[in-house]
Amino acid sequence: MKIYAIRHTRVKVDPGICYGQTDVAVSDSFEHEKSGCKQELEDVFFDKVYSSPLFRCKVLAESLFPEKQIFYDARLKELNFGEWEMKSWEDIYADPYGKIWMDNYQTLPTLGGESYPEMVQRIGEFLEELKEKNLEQVAIVAHAGVIRILKSLNENTPIDVLFENFKPEYGSITILEKK
Repeated sequence: MKIYAIRHTRVKVDPGICYGQTDVAVSDSFEHEKSGCKQELEDVFFDKVYSSPLFRCKVLAESLFPEKQIFYDARLKELNFGEWEMKSWEDIYADPYGKIWMDNYQTLPTLGGESYPEMVQRIGEFLEELKEKNLEQVAIVAHAGVIRILKSLNENTPIDVLFENFKPEYGSITILEKK
């Protein structure tokens, strides 16, 4: 199976703000970024298209695949940052628990939110179900954190390595092959 993991386009949020699962608008660059994705995907046939239900992914999925049924799956949402949603990373780091979390993000939950092990589990469950469907090519419109975890699970690469070395750009496509 070949997975085309498509990151949503830029969002209308100030730089340095943690937006996680907050349903934010897309930026004014949406049409330009979407057309780049569309061009890359124009000759690819997908058995199924999946998307995070958050607006920034949903609007891209619907624009890229207007003729396809899109399956929205909450397991494809970004990390739930709880009380830190829509706060600046600077303010989060200034909070005593924020600094502890940043030093231990691989194991600890966010304040009132989710932990990466919980996120890995939900995405892993999604991936296992996907493998059982016997599909050849799948499109998944999602978030950078989701794409990193998909890549981590697919390649058996530690997530901390990917957080340091793999940063999917807005509107980018990461191709993952699963035997």
